[in-house]
Amino acid sequence: MTTPHEQSAPPARRRPGGRTARTRAQVLDAVLAELGEHGYDGLTMDAVAARAGVHRATVYRRWGDVGGLLADFLDAAGEDGWQPADTGSLTGDLAALNREIQEALTMEPPVVSALIAASFRSEQAERAQRRLWDDRYTRCEAIVTRAVERGEVPAGADARRLLIAATAPVYHQLVLLRMPVEADLPEQAARTAALAAAAGAFSPPPAQAGPPAKGSP
Repeated sequence: MTTPHEQSAPPARRRPGGRTARTRAQVLDAVLAELGEHGYDGLTMDAVAARAGVHRATVYRRWGDVGGLLADFLDAAGEDGWQPADTGSLTGDLAALNREIQEALTMEPPVVSALIAASFRSEQAERAQRRLWDDRYTRCEAIVTRAVERGEVPAGADARRLLIAATAPVYHQLVLLRMPVEADLPEQAARTAALAAAAGAFSPPPAQAGPPAKGSP
């Protein structure tokens, strides 16, 4: 799932024409560069304006503060056309997703890590990141839909829970433990989640029968 997820933090999608669109693209590209070089703590409105070649008053008027810049950057990341890979199997699709996540979290400069850190420091960035994650999970539901159609997963499987279970080991290793991911972890985590899904681990529990009717044996 790209993140920011989204692949590496994507630059803002270019919208055709218009001075406002060009200014936004320049500023968001500058946010990407500044984050990569200096991280969240080094991100300033003045530095972004200078790198973008945009008057600082314009940046302050439109984005307000660093939180506003980050929120717009994250919202712009959700404007791309990314879709999860279709490899022909649930395990393959989940492994491909995990490899994309691994690539994004280990890229240099560490833009994605900086964005995750920023979400703990800025309410605007946190809200925007939640919107982006929700968008990415929604797009990735296609992985589970295809698996159901192929008969790999029972109908009614909870796509969000399955996706979280499949990707969590990679995030845990890289974000929480801050350790390199073993070469086979993306595939191993995908295979484990796919086996659990096939066994019904993410399916709703069977409906419980109500109490017997009065007078029945």
